[in-house]
Amino acid sequence: MKKIVIATKNKGKIAEFKQFFSKNNVEVVSLLDLEDAPDIEETGKTFEENAALKAEEISRRFNIAVLSDDSGLIIDALDGRPGIFSARYAGEPTDDKANIRKVLGELSEVPEAERTARFICVLAIAVPDKETVFYQGYCKGTIGHTEIGENGFGYDPIFIPDGYTQTMAELPPEEKNKISHRKNAISQLEKGLYSK
Repeated sequence: MKKIVIATKNKGKIAEFKQFFSKNNVEVVSLLDLEDAPDIEETGKTFEENAALKAEEISRRFNIAVLSDDSGLIIDALDGRPGIFSARYAGEPTDDKANIRKVLGELSEVPEAERTARFICVLAIAVPDKETVFYQGYCKGTIGHTEIGENGFGYDPIFIPDGYTQTMAELPPEEKNKISHRKNAISQLEKGLYSK
């Protein structure tokens, strides 16, 4: 595989995927690089369905192999929320700061021991005339009480990975990319692609 289309316009995700794939000399192209790339509405009820919707539609339209991801934050004390609604948890238009404020508000009375959470990333690879393949990865941790850190995006400033005392947003990108849910999903993808 020399080139892969990533079905996203999220610059944070694009940068992470480029960093991951660069070591395998795979060129990453995103929806920002494709003319007339559609915005795919995420109408699925699961991370897998949403990832497949994006990958399959772009693959059909451009007749190319496409990788799409759907990822989010699952908080145990909130019965799995924000889940598939992570990006738009506080409503439209999407706003990371508003999402974080909503989560922290909902967790304000939740004690330390019950603030467990995990990021999930589901990757879908759609190839014309082939069945879509899925890979997934997790990063477990806890939710802090305040936003700390300037790196990363989304919920990174309040997510403290297991084994760390800093939030994901305090970690250098290289460190985050060793432990992130996206890295773990890509590791599964690499095993699937390069073990054949």
